[in-house]
Amino acid sequence: MTSISLDSAALASLDTDAIVIGVTPAGAGAAPAGAEDLDRAMDGRLADALGALGATGKAGEITRLPTLGAVTAKVVVAAGLGEDPSAEDLRRAAGAAVRSLAGTARVAVALPAASAEAVEAVALGALLGAYSFDTFRTGGDRKAPVEEIRLAAPAAEEAAVARARTLAASVKLVRDLVNTPPSHLTPEDLAAEAGRVAAESGLAIEVLDEKALVEGGYGGIAGVGQGSVNPPRLVRLAYTHAEASRTLALVGKGITFDSGGLSLKPTEAMDWMKSDMGGAAAVLGALDAIAKLGPKVNVVGYLAIAENMPSGTAQRPSDVLRMYGGKTVEVLNTDAEGRLVMADAIVRAGEDSPDLIVDVATLTGAQLVALGTRTTGVMANDDDVREKVVAAAERAGEPSWGMPLPAELRKGLDSAVADIANISGERWGGMLVAGTFLKEFVPDGVKWAHLDIAGPSFNKGEAYGYTPKGGTGAAARTLVQLAEDVAAGIL
Repeated sequence: MTSISLDSAALASLDTDAIVIGVTPAGAGAAPAGAEDLDRAMDGRLADALGALGATGKAGEITRLPTLGAVTAKVVVAAGLGEDPSAEDLRRAAGAAVRSLAGTARVAVALPAASAEAVEAVALGALLGAYSFDTFRTGGDRKAPVEEIRLAAPAAEEAAVARARTLAASVKLVRDLVNTPPSHLTPEDLAAEAGRVAAESGLAIEVLDEKALVEGGYGGIAGVGQGSVNPPRLVRLAYTHAEASRTLALVGKGITFDSGGLSLKPTEAMDWMKSDMGGAAAVLGALDAIAKLGPKVNVVGYLAIAENMPSGTAQRPSDVLRMYGGKTVEVLNTDAEGRLVMADAIVRAGEDSPDLIVDVATLTGAQLVALGTRTTGVMANDDDVREKVVAAAERAGEPSWGMPLPAELRKGLDSAVADIANISGERWGGMLVAGTFLKEFVPDGVKWAHLDIAGPSFNKGEAYGYTPKGGTGAAARTLVQLAEDVAAGIL
């Protein structure tokens, strides 16, 4: 991963290939935010040069200008911050600037960072902007990401930068897993990756294979996975702290490829279904970071992993599954499979006596219809929990929106032959219906929240800010923040 270090030397004196500065709106142009010594080295012409190039300082804007030998760096990249920039504005500006410098080895980043929070935001955005997934590339003219970042901030802020490194590594892990094709990431492979992370981070791990799943009564995971030659897995990870008095349980959907099963998806809806394990990846990445950050809370994570394929052994519409814990489900649509594997894992998570269960899943296309591609839908069985989860996600820099679970939606899940059906007889509110289904499997008296990241987990459009095309790493930072909030008694 790209390295990052602190450097308090004057910008003009740095031996680097490029310098990133921030600019804010000023009249019809843009004004540098800081960087006074750089401006002096350029004979006070920095603002005029930016104006001549059309810079406005608006958030998301990137303007490049040559230094013409005034300093060692050959180019200055001015990143628009907008008015009164927030931590997320700083993250996005740093990410966009560093991403634009792909092919450049050494970069100095000098965005305004007057607090530890701001330093962490700039460092994290810069590291995330340097991401590139090149595992399967054999050459070509693709520019390598920035190798070294020198962050203009005092040495006293090393703790903030260290935290940014940890979070960036967590998000990179999630992005890499989501971007890995299903030919190279079967359920067994994902479970093995969890084993690698657990060994490196000191997490306890338990893996149930297909035989143990059947014997243990995990009808949802076993049922979804029975159509594939790549059998399912359930992974349990655990982080414990000697001073912890509370427990957070995380549950992630890990469908390594979703064809829809016998309820086959159309081609255009299937080509990005390697990302359907984004929830499990987020839980794994979050636990990796939590183990390194060390909050005073116990955290267990479940990865409910299967491949949903059509075959002679696949589950059929109208089949009935007996889920972990005994509840029966009529499968009316095999493409509503995520809620089946998640239900098993949620019930199992209840056995850890958690104070809070949070599940995260690329669960419904309806999430994209309701909230678009960048905003996570948050549902819960407690209004206060829902709002606190939304607030935690916002602080982590991941847009989210609280959604209701109207009681009347439950009737649509009634089954003529089982305790519940996996889809509703009603057309509308698909994201909320899926949440309503999952709620049925939450143990009595346990607070629970559900994050639908169907859109945010995978960016099919162009890169923006620190977010690349492809896997985004969505929800990992939110889950880390939730663990810290539970440790602090906020949740």
